[in-house]
Amino acid sequence: MSGVSSPAATAPARAPGHAPVLLAEVLEALEPRAGALYVDGTFGAGGYTRALLAAADCRVIALDRDPDAIDAGAALAAEHGDRLRLMAGRFGDMATMLREQGIATVDGVALDVGVSSMQLDRAERGFAFAHDGPLDMRMAQEGPSAADLVNAADEAELADIIYTFGEERLSRRIARAIVAARAEAPITRTGQLADIVRRAVDGAVRAPRRKGVIDPATRTFQAIRIHVNDELGELARGLVAAETLLRPGGRLVVVSFHSLEDRQVKAFLRARSGAGAGGSRHLPATPPRRRPPSFRLLSRRAIKPGAAEIAANPRARSARLRAAVRTDAPAWGANGDGP
Repeated sequence: MSGVSSPAATAPARAPGHAPVLLAEVLEALEPRAGALYVDGTFGAGGYTRALLAAADCRVIALDRDPDAIDAGAALAAEHGDRLRLMAGRFGDMATMLREQGIATVDGVALDVGVSSMQLDRAERGFAFAHDGPLDMRMAQEGPSAADLVNAADEAELADIIYTFGEERLSRRIARAIVAARAEAPITRTGQLADIVRRAVDGAVRAPRRKGVIDPATRTFQAIRIHVNDELGELARGLVAAETLLRPGGRLVVVSFHSLEDRQVKAFLRARSGAGAGGSRHLPATPPRRRPPSFRLLSRRAIKPGAAEIAANPRARSARLRAAVRTDAPAWGANGDGP
């Protein structure tokens, strides 16, 4: 594989306290090479960016909507000079952002979608309930928070959000419990919401909770986070932006962490590779007429982490990687009908 260093050579790419998921597989799919330009659309702790810079004498433009991630990457940017440019913004806007910098095409795009370990591990960001914190969940630290949603949305809207984005079968019971609880006092803490959800779920399940089963609040927290950050809408825009930016032969690699994201990526790539019609309510409908494929799949199946990686990093267990190569056909565009 041209330009890619061995796993041992890329080991320093791991940022302190953060293990980039499927790192070797991401590098293998991207095939970093000297002189090429890559976009890391989800910089986070910089794991993929570090690995790309170590693997080849290439350049990386790294984006993140979280200002904390951009601030934390300042030292890495200073270390690599003009080989690395950090930009604050959403990866769904990357084509526009790069065009404003005079960049029309790139050689590869990497997306590690969903919440980052840094966000999960900081109680004050309010993404998780392992440690009590303010009920926030905003990746960009702006706009309505999770607390705003759970205290203002009506019961039907809450139930729909929890069912659609959390795939939670007890969504209506949970929504009813949230509305009842907030009538007594505003819900402002992650621990407070988690307890409300647990009581609602446990009240509907007669058998005691088994050890090793996910916390009953997990799906509700996932659903609220996805809604607050419009994560599936952002992913849809990001896939189209990557299609627009990638030059022929350029590579798109997407790592996702739950079934909603993975189904969306799969549908997009299968449709645009001609591998199958596919479909997703979060993406524009596949056009009825045949178009030249804008991507070629590198693998028809998602790539999953091995047992060793899961043992070392349990958060990797649900990760799925899909990758494709850009053809020389015109981009289908946001509506599937060309630019």
